Amino acid sequence: MNPALSIKLPAFLRSALLSLLLAAPILHAQTTPGPSSTPGTPSTPAPATPTAATQTPQPPTSTPQLTATPPPTTQTSTTTSPATTPTQTPGQAAPPPANAPLDQPVDTIKVQVNEVNLIFTVTDKHGKFITGLKRENFGLLDDGRPPTAVLRFTQQTNLPLRVGIMLDTSSSIRQRFQFEQDSAIEFLLQILHLNDRAFVEGFDIETDVAQDFTNNVDLLNQGIRKLRPGGGTALFDALYKTCKDQMLPLQETGAVRRALILVSDGDDNYSRVQESDAIKMCQRADTIVYTISTNISPSKDKGDDVLKAISDATGGQAFYPTKLEDVAIGFHNIEEELRSQYHLVYRPAGLRMDGSFRTIYLQANDPRYKVRAQKGYFSPRPPQ
Repeated sequence: MNPALSIKLPAFLRSALLSLLLAAPILHAQTTPGPSSTPGTPSTPAPATPTAATQTPQPPTSTPQLTATPPPTTQTSTTTSPATTPTQTPGQAAPPPANAPLDQPVDTIKVQVNEVNLIFTVTDKHGKFITGLKRENFGLLDDGRPPTAVLRFTQQTNLPLRVGIMLDTSSSIRQRFQFEQDSAIEFLLQILHLNDRAFVEGFDIETDVAQDFTNNVDLLNQGIRKLRPGGGTALFDALYKTCKDQMLPLQETGAVRRALILVSDGDDNYSRVQESDAIKMCQRADTIVYTISTNISPSKDKGDDVLKAISDATGGQAFYPTKLEDVAIGFHNIEEELRSQYHLVYRPAGLRMDGSFRTIYLQANDPRYKVRAQKGYFSPRPPQ
């Protein structure tokens, strides 16, 4: 037996000492800092054998999402306020993020609408306007074929007007010019309504737009009074340029009547474009041309034939006063006609987007009636 110091302790002291020795490893593990206790440094937990009491439940690996999952952020709460939660109906596009820039480019879709707007007049053999007719009272051929569909047919007595008055200011009409001015002013006073607009111009070898499109009759009156006669006559140039610069650029959301009232003797001694070129430009601009001749001689001359050809090709009418005072009657007849027309909208058959000219043939089924409409139009070209 080896010698040793033997100390007998009471039973309760032996029990306390044994508890202290057993708890020492646990206290050592809790107070010794490990790698995961360093602030700001991600920790890798030590592998441990899971037990039913110590294993932590994990979320599912895949969760259905309506929108893209944002990057992880530190959150203090997992509850989202209903007022800020975007809702999305199935099949509906998700709303843009709140911080999305407002100046993002927007795609524009251009749609070519293949419709023809045709405005025409119906008279009897005495020139009296015939109203109250219906769609079935007419026959229509577009480029030799019936339309695929008639979309609208109405009698338009108050369709908005876009009217231009072209006064010949060449030397040849110097003695008749004041009658032209007075008649034009009276015409504008009678015809312009709230939604109408008009412009006035004079022409000799050049055009002079004295007043651009406006609804103000006083401004139009002042423009007409500013015009002065003198110089040669470039009628075809003036008509071509006016349709190209004034009528063709008009952008309208609804149907309107575009009309030019040309007051001239029809003579031309200075134009560079041909008569046919001027007529084609009027047709491209969907503009009806009414002509009032200032030739008061007993017989018609070459200029009168020119005025008639322009009016017939565009669906208008030529007027031939027998005396200067009757120029006002021509304006009055035009006013009455513009308020007594029909409006037909249809979809043509076999339309090709090539800019070609397509003829229009419109007639009344009743042979007693005469239809006056434009002879054709130019098909649109593909949008650029």
